[in-house]
Amino acid sequence: MRFLCVSICVLLALAAPAAALDQNLARQVLAEINLARSEPRSYAGFLREFRGLFRGNYYQLPGSSVRMQTSEGVKAVNQAIRFLERQKKLPPLGWSDGLAEAAAELSKEQGRTGDTGHDGRQSGGMRERIEKQGRWEKSIAENIAYGPADARSMVMQLIVDDGVPDRGHRKNTFGTAFNVAGVACGAHPQYGSMCVIDFAGGFRE
Repeated sequence: MRFLCVSICVLLALAAPAAALDQNLARQVLAEINLARSEPRSYAGFLREFRGLFRGNYYQLPGSSVRMQTSEGVKAVNQAIRFLERQKKLPPLGWSDGLAEAAAELSKEQGRTGDTGHDGRQSGGMRERIEKQGRWEKSIAENIAYGPADARSMVMQLIVDDGVPDRGHRKNTFGTAFNVAGVACGAHPQYGSMCVIDFAGGFRE
């Protein structure tokens, strides 16, 4: 299995049937994002440990029998480490129930359909889903990651952003325009698990 990562950043200055949403994992993902934002140099240490698992373009997590394929191998990991070593500390993102609901709409749908990407057949695009829940301020963005089953692996995947030329997930994760976020995680028929993270400068439910 190969992890899939897709992202979109809109600055408008602007396996099995789906399981229940994993609320614990969602909260853990935001906590992990906030750890990376507030202590980027310390977070680089996790990536150094991760780098040691690579053999060519493949890596294997401890306790797992599955070898995961990447596009760039340690090159992308090294770039992420350098980024974190230079990154300034940022304030943590607050939790938004409205943004979490917008993220959950897509997570639930893709848990049923097995689709990927930001546009749901029924739920629509990122902006449409977010605006169903309330009014956003300044800017919005969305990250989606498929595959990892734990928060740290999920967030490291988004920061490394293997195979994504513009490193859009990383830019969103460390976006200075964002003050709040909402996360929804659940099962995905093809990739096992997925998390949707919606960001905003502010949000009023």
